[in-house]
Amino acid sequence: MKNTLLGQQLDSLLTNETNFVANLANTSALIFDSFSNINWAGFYLYEHKSNELILGPFQGKVACMHISIGKGVCGTAFQEGKDLVVANVLAFPGHIACDAASRSEIVIPLIKNGEKIGVLDIDAPSENRFTEDDRQTLDSLVQILLNHCDQLD
Repeated sequence: MKNTLLGQQLDSLLTNETNFVANLANTSALIFDSFSNINWAGFYLYEHKSNELILGPFQGKVACMHISIGKGVCGTAFQEGKDLVVANVLAFPGHIACDAASRSEIVIPLIKNGEKIGVLDIDAPSENRFTEDDRQTLDSLVQILLNHCDQLD
């Protein structure tokens, strides 16, 4: 039920808005307000010039601004082009600790028309926070977001 209702809410929120940054901002706010027991929700966007992920719109405490491709959970998910659910970030090789309170993380790559453009990153202060249902819900939210973003600037 949450998956369907949250998806409908996001779709309605983004209707008639194609600006990428505005849509990322509202999507991160909706996720931050809708998921319990999380301490960060936001986006990192791929920058071709520097070949790294750069901090985008988010909700939560201040965050790392640059992430190398293949480094940490975000950089690894981006490089592999697949969702990553990490039950205990302290056990993840090369984890980047932006917020020392974070204990679990889920990262969903943003891929549109075969091009990797960034990641959705969500952190939680407790281990094993994210379920398969959460992953599927977030996957569908990312697809709704990308469907509303005609221009990626």
